[in-house]
Amino acid sequence: MVKWNSEEVIQMDSMIFLKFMHALLGLYLWEFFISLDFDWAVMTGKTRFRWPLIFYFAGRYLLLFALIGIAVALDTSSEINCQALYAFNQLAGNAAVGLASINLSFRTVAIWSQNIWLVILLVLAIIGHWSLILQGILLTAVWRPGVGCTITYSDTTILAATFIYSMCFDFVVLCLSAYKLAWTPMRNGTNAAPTRLSRMLFSDGLIYFFIAFGSNVIATTMMVLDLNAIMSVIFNVPAAIASTIVASRVVRRLTNFQRSGLEMISLPVENSGAAFKNTNVGLPNTVDAPSTAGIHVEMDTFAHAANIDLEGYPGVRRTTSSASYSEDHKPVQVV
Repeated sequence: MVKWNSEEVIQMDSMIFLKFMHALLGLYLWEFFISLDFDWAVMTGKTRFRWPLIFYFAGRYLLLFALIGIAVALDTSSEINCQALYAFNQLAGNAAVGLASINLSFRTVAIWSQNIWLVILLVLAIIGHWSLILQGILLTAVWRPGVGCTITYSDTTILAATFIYSMCFDFVVLCLSAYKLAWTPMRNGTNAAPTRLSRMLFSDGLIYFFIAFGSNVIATTMMVLDLNAIMSVIFNVPAAIASTIVASRVVRRLTNFQRSGLEMISLPVENSGAAFKNTNVGLPNTVDAPSTAGIHVEMDTFAHAANIDLEGYPGVRRTTSSASYSEDHKPVQVV
C-alpha cells in the first residue's frame, strides 16, 4: 500500500505536479494564442465591445497569470516568497472558475428576456459562489532547496465545497436555459422548428456543462480523498482550464454569430398571436395564399438578422427595420 504522506512519495508527487503544470500551461497557451484574433478585434473596435465581455477577458487573463505564476514558482532557482505567490495563484485560478459560471449565467438571463426574478436568483447564487471563492488562503507553500516551491498543506474542505457549488450552479443554469429553449415552446403549443440560434445556445450549454462537470468531479474526488497536500489540489488547475476554455469559446461563438447571414422564419398568424401592421417603414409585406373552400389565409414571411445584443447577452433583435421580434413568440412591437 502506498504511503501517501511519506517523504519519498511527496517528492515524487512534486515532480509529477511540476511536469503536469508545464503541460497544462502549454495547452492553455495554445488555446490562448489561436483565439487572440478575437481579443484584437475587440480592442481595435472591429468587434463591438459590450460590458459582459469584461467577465470574458477577466477570466481568460486571470487564468493565464495564474498559470504563469505556477510556472515561476516551480522553475525559479532563487528562493522566493512561495506563500504569497501561491496565494495569488489560488485566488486567480478560483476566480477564473467563478467567472466561467458567470459567463454561462449571462446567456440564461438573456434567454429569459432579463426576467427580474431570474436575475435576482442568479445574482444571489453568484454571491454565494464568490463567498466561497474569496474565503482566503487555503494552502501553505514553502521553499525547498533543489525542488522549489512545494505545497505542504491545503484546506480541502472549502476547496471541495467551492467546486461542488460550481457543479450545482452550472446544472441549475443549464436546466433554466433548456426549459426556456425547449419546454416553453412545447407547453405553449408552438410547433415551429428551433432556430439556429436556439440550437447553438442549447448545444453549447450542454457541452460546457459536461466538460466543466467532468473536470470538477475529478478535482472534487481528489480533494475528498485527501491523499496528501499535492494530490489533493493537482486536478484543480485542469478543472479551471477546462471551464475557462469552454466558457470562452461559448462567448466567442455567440458574439461571432451576428456575422452569419439572414435567417428565414415563417410564422402563421393564428399560431404566433403576432399582429403585423403594414406600414411604409420597411415592415414585411403580406402575402396572400391561395384560398380553398372559401377560406382566406394570410401569412407573413420575413427575414431577421441574428444580431446578438451582448448588453442583454444572447438575444435576437432586429436592427434592419423598425419591427422587433422575440423568439418566444411575443407580439411584434412596431416602433
